[in-house]
Amino acid sequence: MNLGTPIASGNTAKIYLYENRIVKIYNDYFTTESSYEANKQKYAYSCGLSVPKILDVTKIDGKQAIIMEYIKGRTIGDILSENMDQAEYYMNISVDIQQKIHMIAADSLEPMSEKLSRQIESADNLDKRHKSALIEKLDSMTFEKRLCHGDYHLFNLIMTDNKVTIIDWVDASAGDIRSDVYRTYLLYSQVSMEIADLYLHLYCAKSDLSKDEIFQWAPIIAGARLSENVSAEKSERLIEIVNHYYPL
Repeated sequence: MNLGTPIASGNTAKIYLYENRIVKIYNDYFTTESSYEANKQKYAYSCGLSVPKILDVTKIDGKQAIIMEYIKGRTIGDILSENMDQAEYYMNISVDIQQKIHMIAADSLEPMSEKLSRQIESADNLDKRHKSALIEKLDSMTFEKRLCHGDYHLFNLIMTDNKVTIIDWVDASAGDIRSDVYRTYLLYSQVSMEIADLYLHLYCAKSDLSKDEIFQWAPIIAGARLSENVSAEKSERLIEIVNHYYPL
């Protein structure tokens, strides 16, 4: 099958637009990720969220693949980059959507605590004492399991006219919404503290959460992110966050 040139590529897969469908082909060394991701996206779709419909989970040229509905439009991240004076308008839209996600109970998905524990244990940059402290902190957290996207930001929201579609559900889990909010804050803060602070202010203003509650998850999420092959510069910053809460 000649899919042409990828329209996007990442650490795990290449994305193609073929016959008005999105084809996501995983790299050679992945064996079960396609069904793993597809099941999460199907769940989100079944909950009534605006998510691309999964059309098939298959193999193409011996590699795992997902074929899904093509959503025509632009990411809000791209739109905002050309209209920074409208940051609050677009961030309001994104926070409203994320809170809609967070209202959904998600007991059938992988528990976030298991995912984070696995990531912390596999983070090569983390000292053993940090790993132990973070796992202990994680085990002490109590919360109601809700649907968490796990990689929620403006570039995973596609706007078509007045409709917004949420993409990239591979990191979704059942967990604490406070951790999902901190994860989004952490991603924004790597690029712009102004955007990160705006996001956090709006989320707290629209919910009954406080910044202090959300930041309880800071060392755990920063430590887990170290397992994601981030750049050396970002690794240093993440370790600083962990050190701030658990100095060696």
